[in-house]
Amino acid sequence: MVKTINVGNGTLKVAEISLGCMRIADLSAKEADVHIHSALEAGIDFFDHADIYAAGKAEEVFGDVVASSPGMREQMMIQTKCGIRQGFFDFSKEHIVSSVENSLKRLKTDYVDVLLLHRPDTLMEPEEVAEAFDYLEQKGMVKHFGVSNLNPLQIELLKKNVKQKLLFNQLQLSIMVSGMIDSGFNVNMTNSASVVHDGGILEYSRLHDMTIQPWSPFQYGFFEGVFLGNDKFPEVNQVIKRLADEKGVADTAIAIAWLLRHPAKMQPIVGTTNTKRLLDIAKASDITLSREEWYEIYRAAGNKLP
Repeated sequence: MVKTINVGNGTLKVAEISLGCMRIADLSAKEADVHIHSALEAGIDFFDHADIYAAGKAEEVFGDVVASSPGMREQMMIQTKCGIRQGFFDFSKEHIVSSVENSLKRLKTDYVDVLLLHRPDTLMEPEEVAEAFDYLEQKGMVKHFGVSNLNPLQIELLKKNVKQKLLFNQLQLSIMVSGMIDSGFNVNMTNSASVVHDGGILEYSRLHDMTIQPWSPFQYGFFEGVFLGNDKFPEVNQVIKRLADEKGVADTAIAIAWLLRHPAKMQPIVGTTNTKRLLDIAKASDITLSREEWYEIYRAAGNKLP
């Protein structure tokens, strides 16, 4: 059973693994029903959406399953995101509010538990975002708020006007995409790994009780493909397979356990639509990698410690 973690210094308690629903529209109604029920039975009761996933179809498919299962809505937390539009980003009050209203219709629910702003909008007016958040909170349409892919100063700019606590930041992170971790090892150095690309978002998140939600935890590069079982990465796969065999789990569980081992208490978003694979991943919650094992995986991914 997937464990829970505290978010926002006790503001919220959530499953430490979340099911990403970007591809759920590829499933039949029956398959989606089985997948969602299986997630809940495994303790994965946090579901991640976005208004743009399958052009809204993902939320519709999910909403149909929930609507057909009395009492299911009360057993889960639903998160959605907004801000990405065709060719531009939009954090205007009008778009945030209308996006949430449309998501609620597709999800067939009166509220979402969490709303994230999806990607940075350089034309953002913090005052407008604050007005949108206040409206959505007062109407009971959104319970909690957060961001996605924002750096520390962008978050601080939002906090200038937004009064709600920003609980989450969804960021790309995996064994093979570990920039926010790499720079922390290479302090006071001039090699490429020492470059801080994200403003120290890992340390900022821990200081401010923001939960990082790693997206694409099995990917390398920017949507270039999965690294597990990939011949391009023989060393890290060899180490992961050995650990998986020793612990009696799948390689996917080891990859997620590596993220869960970090004291930042992250909440990985796993987007599989394969139910067996999802249940294999859920077993990561039963594993605690040793410090030596964590570092062995990190080194095998091609990283050199100073």
